[in-house]
Amino acid sequence: MDLLAQVGPLPAGDVVDLVCGDGAVGPALRQAFADRRLIGVDDSPAMLAQARGYEALHEADIATWHPETPPALIFSNAALQWLPGHARLMPRLAGLLAPGGVLAVQMPGQGAAPSHMLLHQVAARLFPDRFSPDPPPAPVAPLGEYWAMLAPLGAVSVWETTYLQALPADAAAHPVRRFTESTAMRPIVARLNADEVAPYLAAYDAALAGAYPPLADGRALMPFRRLFFTLVKG
Repeated sequence: MDLLAQVGPLPAGDVVDLVCGDGAVGPALRQAFADRRLIGVDDSPAMLAQARGYEALHEADIATWHPETPPALIFSNAALQWLPGHARLMPRLAGLLAPGGVLAVQMPGQGAAPSHMLLHQVAARLFPDRFSPDPPPAPVAPLGEYWAMLAPLGAVSVWETTYLQALPADAAAHPVRRFTESTAMRPIVARLNADEVAPYLAAYDAALAGAYPPLADGRALMPFRRLFFTLVKG
């Protein structure tokens, strides 16, 4: 919603929810652009099967996707951080827009936070033959790089916000682990066998307790950084 609030007037054309997943952002886009054709694009057929409220859904590799007609808006929320090569990807997406169209992107920038660094450090301590303590290079670049790659193409705004999240208490896990296990933890757990998962989770929980001490009621405060940009194509 913070990203959507920064999208101004649009030219004629469709609204594209890029990497729409199961359609979580679809209702907000539909409300904001009720007179537009809303198109969802994702590379997961399972996700697309759950998406509702779109005039069209397309299964496509985002790195090579090309719309049928130039969109008025390409909106991507918390998705493009999974794709490499942003110096090529972002200008390519901008080039698909109609003149005056908008590229609006939000991506997490949490790679250097304890929540994510500890995922790799704990794995390397327990399984040094398979894991490095350093995470793989993050596709998300510093703010200035997005401005530099997009400024020649139109009017760019780039900003970041850190949200202080009060994560709910959980009797079986540290609250931050409950947050990371749905996404960032998955590639690591996928490389563990069944007997290794429980010791890994216990060690990660213990490390998180030092980095994010639980509050008296069991909740934990987790700062979370997100990067945003909008481009109005010239």
